[in-house]
Amino acid sequence: MRKRVYQFTGLALIIVIIATGCSGMQAGRMAPDSGKTKNVILIIGDGMGPEQVGLLLSYARQAPHTVIKDRKTAFDRMMNDGGVMGISMTYPSGVLVTDSAASGTQLATGQFAGSEMIGADKDGNPVETILEKTIKTGKSTGLVSDTRLTHATPAAFAAHQPHRSMENEIAVDMLNAGPDVMLSGGLRYWIPQEANDKDSAVYKELAQMTQGSVKIKSKREDSRNLLKEAQEKGYALAFNRAQMEAAEGRLLGLFAYSAMPDGITVTHTLNSPERTIPTLKEMSAKALQVLSKNEKGFFLMIEAGMIDWAAHNNDTGLMLHEMMRLNETVDYVLDWVKNREDTLVIVTADHTTGGFGISYNAKDLPDGRNLSGTLFQGREFKPGYNFGNPDVLDKIYNQQLSYGDIFYGRFDSLPKEQQTPAMLAKIVNEYTEFDISEDQAARVLATEENPFFVEGHSSLGNKLVPKMGPTGAFFVYQTDDNRQNLLAREVAADQMVVWNTGTHTATPVLVFAKGSPGAMAPFGDVLHHTQLSRYAIEVITNR
Repeated sequence: MRKRVYQFTGLALIIVIIATGCSGMQAGRMAPDSGKTKNVILIIGDGMGPEQVGLLLSYARQAPHTVIKDRKTAFDRMMNDGGVMGISMTYPSGVLVTDSAASGTQLATGQFAGSEMIGADKDGNPVETILEKTIKTGKSTGLVSDTRLTHATPAAFAAHQPHRSMENEIAVDMLNAGPDVMLSGGLRYWIPQEANDKDSAVYKELAQMTQGSVKIKSKREDSRNLLKEAQEKGYALAFNRAQMEAAEGRLLGLFAYSAMPDGITVTHTLNSPERTIPTLKEMSAKALQVLSKNEKGFFLMIEAGMIDWAAHNNDTGLMLHEMMRLNETVDYVLDWVKNREDTLVIVTADHTTGGFGISYNAKDLPDGRNLSGTLFQGREFKPGYNFGNPDVLDKIYNQQLSYGDIFYGRFDSLPKEQQTPAMLAKIVNEYTEFDISEDQAARVLATEENPFFVEGHSSLGNKLVPKMGPTGAFFVYQTDDNRQNLLAREVAADQMVVWNTGTHTATPVLVFAKGSPGAMAPFGDVLHHTQLSRYAIEVITNR
């Protein structure tokens, strides 16, 4: 019989946040900004709810061998250096739960949006974004993401389309909007369909331009070469780290066919001399270098987008590494703004994903032990539940491959006759520190009947998208292959975690702000993303 797992709710945390944030807000409003702030840096952790922030904080403060310096995260730095903290609701028009397109649109426009819309209000009309408004002031603008440039969140700041899946059209919109810096993955939407012919002139030209750094394959259905159009508009092009670092002026960097490498891959290749793909931190640094040359100021949106992807797959180890990538990026930005009074930094999320929590359970109950305290003389200290040894945090961090790479990169590449439960258990046990048995592997490979899918087109280009399932259902977001979620279920008790779903939740997200007191004051409140956006627009346009 499966033992029951218990989880604390986030209510107490939310109450503390509200109190803390409102306190900071009242203090901050005593000192108006007076138009001193000319730069706004908005950092979005896609899918990063309070639960994901909590995982990072737990790892930093409690893991015996944490790699986080001085056990202080970037969130600690923001708050310890006079920042404010609030919370923000994320729901779009007429529904309870948001997707990234609607939420990104609300963060970009300050207007309520409809589900899956890009850069549009709830009625489907295009709405001017904070990026577009900033351009009108003569300031510079930039977009950075570790997913795809045309993916929902960055798209929402520079495109206007009825659906997030229209990435060919979104790419055209983004180029026409004209941010000074665009750095991400997703080359496939920027090159003509003729590039799929390896004997074509355009393929050979692209192979030379990219220096073999990016897979050349188009998902366009026309002959438009947006790279050529970008060059005609004055953009330098970059497809690897060296090209990015050498580039001057306006810059379009596309460093992957689709999404960029996941957080575990980045961790393990960071110091490799053979690494050609820039990290989120390195892209952000380049963007700041370019944008800060404009004396009038700039707006920069940075997205750590793969926190969300890890949470959709219920991959705790990968999610921690994605949070580490965001943490080092925010740390860099805080170093950059240190001693500046002209820059507002906002760190938030578009929504929460996964219903994640670190939880106690009834598996592997601790042995009793003697304590020196007077209350325990003649009595053992023996809790009735396993409340979790902090060592588990190191084990989570020590994961060597994402669940996606375990299945698609290792297991699925084997001959069919070798794709057995015993082989899956061997691979999982080799690349993670949470062993599974052959019986557990068999349950994972059996998957489970999932009636909550309909034919359609998802944001990641698959042909199956989910209908809404019952509360607590384990199903993956993009596809009917839910092996990653089922693996997460098998190891959850050993990891001391719970996952409620493979989709988004309506849990409010945290908002951290650092800058001049007047500029950051409004963010230390109970907000909705439309309010957060309007405050940021007021700051960047000095209105």
